[in-house]
Amino acid sequence: MTARLTVLASGGGSNLQALLDACADGHLDAEVVLVVSDTPQAGALARATAAGVATVARRRDTAETRAGYDEALAQIVADSRPDLIVLAGWMRLLSMSFLGRFPRQVINLHPALPGQLPGLQAIERAHAEAVAGRRTATGVMVHFVPDEGVDDGPVVATATVAIDPNEPLAMFATRMHHAEHRLLVEAVDRVISSGSDIDLTSMSSHQT
Repeated sequence: MTARLTVLASGGGSNLQALLDACADGHLDAEVVLVVSDTPQAGALARATAAGVATVARRRDTAETRAGYDEALAQIVADSRPDLIVLAGWMRLLSMSFLGRFPRQVINLHPALPGQLPGLQAIERAHAEAVAGRRTATGVMVHFVPDEGVDDGPVVATATVAIDPNEPLAMFATRMHHAEHRLLVEAVDRVISSGSDIDLTSMSSHQT
């Protein structure tokens, strides 16, 4: 049965586009049924609209609590009846008010290897460390999001990316984004192929 994907994205949506393309060309037995953004002008929403996918823009109101926002967001997502929820450039930490509604259903793409460079600007930080002579490689991972930890859930897949300290940041970032696109499609395929039989305890060492 074709898997239903709901994607949360805050930015331009290139990772979303990788999923849309993989669904369209048959590389994924899946369909993106909804794209949600916390940024009404996000490029991800435009990409989804162009592909005929439903969209919701839901910015957090200044008077709204984090829990209240996440509860509302969870209801929007639940209404799309997703088999898998993909955080693809989603820039807001989710609380248990959201995650508690979707156990074993939320995965996140992060541009670093497990245990390294959690949080924002991981690409820029990795490049700066390489220029300073403290790093020769970084990578990309896709992991489950079972709780409020930052980029530390059970790992679905990883890919290592070498860093040349003489390479401009923009070129390095482009290579990282290409690695993200490939790995995200591979990881989603692995998760949806495993279905309800997926064992999160076996995820921590898997690489691709």
